[in-house]
Amino acid sequence: MVQLYNLHPFGSQQVVPCKQEPAHFCCGQDELFVACAAASCGVEVFALRDQGRCEPLGSFATLGPVLRMAHSRTGDYVVTIEEKNRATFLRAYTNWRCMSAGSSRVCVRMVGHKMEESYSETLKEQMSIVEMPLSDPPLCISCCPVSGNLLVGCKNKLVMFCLKYLVINQNLTVLDFERSLILHIDNIIPAEVAFCARHIAVTTELDVLILKLELLQQEKFFHRYHCIKDEGPSTHTLQFESDEFVICQKPVELLGEESKLCEIPITLESTGLATEGTEYFQVRYLRFTPDQSPFGFCEETKLHSLQLLPVYQTGRSHGETENKRELLSLFCFFSLPHVGYLYSVGKLVELISTYQYSEKSEQAVLTPQFLHVITSENLQCFTVRCSAAAARDEDPYIDTTVKACPPVSLDVCTLRMQLFIGPRAICHFKNHVILLIKADTEDITERRKPTRRMLSRKADSIKSRKTLDSESGWNLYIVNTVSTIQLYREMVDYSRTYENVKTESCIHLLSEAHLLIRAAIMDPSFLKPDEKEELLTAFRESCAFLGDCYSRFDTKDYHLALPYYRMSGLSMTEVLERLVSEGDETHKYERGFIFYLTHSLNEDLNEELSQESATKVLQIFYLTEPVQLPHILCSPCMRNVCPLTAMKYLQKIEKIMPSVVLTLTKASMALKMGDLMMYEHEMDSYKETILACGFIGQPKLLRQHKEGIVIPTEFAIHLKETQPGLLVAATVALYENSKIELEEADTFFKTLCNNSENTIPQLLVDFWEALLVVCSQEEVLQELLLRVTSQYVWRISKRQFPETKPLKTTEDLINSCNHFGLIFPWVTFIMSVGSPSDKDYPEDISKLQSILCSQSINVTSALPFLEPLSEDGNVGLTIHVLCSTRLGKYEDSLDLLLKKCPDAVVLYAQHELKDDNRAMWWNKLLPELCKRTRLTGNYSPVHISSLKETLSVVAMELELRDFLNVLPEDGTAAFFLPHLLHCSQRKPLT
Repeated sequence: MVQLYNLHPFGSQQVVPCKQEPAHFCCGQDELFVACAAASCGVEVFALRDQGRCEPLGSFATLGPVLRMAHSRTGDYVVTIEEKNRATFLRAYTNWRCMSAGSSRVCVRMVGHKMEESYSETLKEQMSIVEMPLSDPPLCISCCPVSGNLLVGCKNKLVMFCLKYLVINQNLTVLDFERSLILHIDNIIPAEVAFCARHIAVTTELDVLILKLELLQQEKFFHRYHCIKDEGPSTHTLQFESDEFVICQKPVELLGEESKLCEIPITLESTGLATEGTEYFQVRYLRFTPDQSPFGFCEETKLHSLQLLPVYQTGRSHGETENKRELLSLFCFFSLPHVGYLYSVGKLVELISTYQYSEKSEQAVLTPQFLHVITSENLQCFTVRCSAAAARDEDPYIDTTVKACPPVSLDVCTLRMQLFIGPRAICHFKNHVILLIKADTEDITERRKPTRRMLSRKADSIKSRKTLDSESGWNLYIVNTVSTIQLYREMVDYSRTYENVKTESCIHLLSEAHLLIRAAIMDPSFLKPDEKEELLTAFRESCAFLGDCYSRFDTKDYHLALPYYRMSGLSMTEVLERLVSEGDETHKYERGFIFYLTHSLNEDLNEELSQESATKVLQIFYLTEPVQLPHILCSPCMRNVCPLTAMKYLQKIEKIMPSVVLTLTKASMALKMGDLMMYEHEMDSYKETILACGFIGQPKLLRQHKEGIVIPTEFAIHLKETQPGLLVAATVALYENSKIELEEADTFFKTLCNNSENTIPQLLVDFWEALLVVCSQEEVLQELLLRVTSQYVWRISKRQFPETKPLKTTEDLINSCNHFGLIFPWVTFIMSVGSPSDKDYPEDISKLQSILCSQSINVTSALPFLEPLSEDGNVGLTIHVLCSTRLGKYEDSLDLLLKKCPDAVVLYAQHELKDDNRAMWWNKLLPELCKRTRLTGNYSPVHISSLKETLSVVAMELELRDFLNVLPEDGTAAFFLPHLLHCSQRKPLT
């Protein structure tokens, strides 16, 4: 794999017209602050314009030479560590912009100083210097880019100042600071600090400490320490282990008194004013101790360039303020002279990249897209993996068949090693690198040659430099990095040189180009709307290029062709045009391309290939994966395929790999050709049960989707007319094998039968009935029973005949399905004496009665569906009595039968009044019959006949004394005497 690409990330350079030699510099929102190294102390301010143009804005004096300097974009203030009379001072310069307007007024005040009304009004037109006294000399500083808070490193402690906005009056708000927290860390002298989103990074000469402050509620405030220490060699595997690091194997939490055992005890001291909103913290920390052995220890071997780089959530609107940005990921970078380390320290602690330098480094600066490193002779540009890690933080499911991103573990490469003589310091601003060059006179005259200069400079820049003291050998350059799009184009062009010789390098370089664009999209703060659209176009293009690579090359990650092509927005036709050459019959197609085609064709896309493209797809699969041909032909994308051509390919592969799916596919093609004889020949090749199971292998033979709508195929339509039983059996098989959902089957049959949404075709009822035979899930079973019940009731009440003959009769269902029970004799009797109109729908009526005669259906749930059937008709009567009986309401059932059909009362009682309900013969039925017989006299032979039958049963069941007790007192003795005699002969009176 190529490690140095020698691309051109650096464009032109400009010279900053500093009046004196710079000592320190930093960048603001659109400004460059330069602290001079001369005895006359001060800071020059320059406005940074397009193309790196630099215009002086003004300057302000400092108390003494500046030792450290930083700018906070939040709050727009400059903070310095200055020295005077061997003492150091910490100062913040706010409202400095008034200096560029010509104002020379300066207000100096102590931190937290309460300003008087008259005094503060003048702050509008004057710079304010906030003095921040400390008990120990400040050594290093850092401003949080999210909150604007300030962190100061002192010996054995870190001091945090919170940025505050003081509202003086309606027209004036000024910045102030409050010392809110001190972290006491024994035996630590910080060399550098970095501060971002409650994460603190501290370096000593050879150690890195990363602290994470966690908010606690006031009542739960305590100190908690989480220490990772060097415990020597171990056999355990680390998620962030590398050859250059020796870090602990397991976190050790030390609480309370145990914290004193920690190698680096940390004590938190809250110094802010105690208010209701006071924040209390606990701290966790990680410690990294790089291994020096590969480089050898010397006095110059020490860490430098500590940096915390935040990456924010994407999708924010243009122009959104910094304070509203939501942090997504956080990265920590630090470097030794010959190697740099990049860690993710947000949600997980993970080593992202290790950077090996070609020579000893002086300083490095990390950006979302690049790592810029300066050595004694070079400005080097390395790729970074922050965007790849942040993309996965934003979307943990990014590595799927729908979307992808180059891996975090992608090898780091050097894009450029640009010659500079004597680089001393570097910082980064938007698309510029600010570089301090400070070389000896001998270096300038002897080592720098014009032929080795690779950067262009404008004439005014050269002229400006000549006006400076060139003998001193220093200059401050603004090196313009080229636009993301321009460098992306160069990477893409360069990748083509590796297409046929080094495929890994080609993919690597295109991955770099993709990450370059992705990083720019994830950091849209400097973009204009038209630039963002250009980046999105380039992003889709880069996805297409990567899709081409994984399709054309034989790589282990060939499957990535699918998500990259999907992210590119290319249609299948466009992909085919990119990869398939016309007339090339011997072309070898790689796994990535076949993987993409297979997945795309097997999904319900809304794209239809032309006949020519479909034929080409057939040829490709015939040559590479012939077993897939039947499945490919069932794709909605292949609707325009020539059936005759398809049949020829199918006949070729049938000789070597016959299958039911292939036979069904041939039958489908025969239908498209209109050849019914061929169709029947294919369908006669297997039994109907085998054919039904064959559809499980390819459900799209029966139904397809278009824009989310279920579309029955021509095959399904033909089966509906000729073999509806096979169609229903196949659909049941699909449901049983989770190839179709219940609601989807409903839509399928309704569409197939051209029924409206509210009309149920008989074929769908046939499907429900067939599904009841095999269904075992109770929830689905109840749903199906209610559906068929509702349909039976609707057709009976509306006197509506089914549009086609039902596939199964009631007898068929009773014999094959436990959920259809034998119809009770008393139900059959009632129906036999019913009106002729009740016999018009015998199947619907008997199926409904059969369901209620079984024990499967939940009668309570079914009652609302049964309401349309009136109890006045014999059908309604049987249904109501069946429901009452199933609900245990036997008395109601008897009353209804005595009222509507007394002839059936005894039959009902003989069938239902058994076991625990047998007492109802004499407690309910006998008194009711006696009462009704008394009312009707001899004019009701039905009641008299039923009474005699009832007396016969009661006489057999009761003792003579009990039998006498239940007989009516006003009855005719001659009527009851035979039953009394029968009872007394069975059991003599005792």
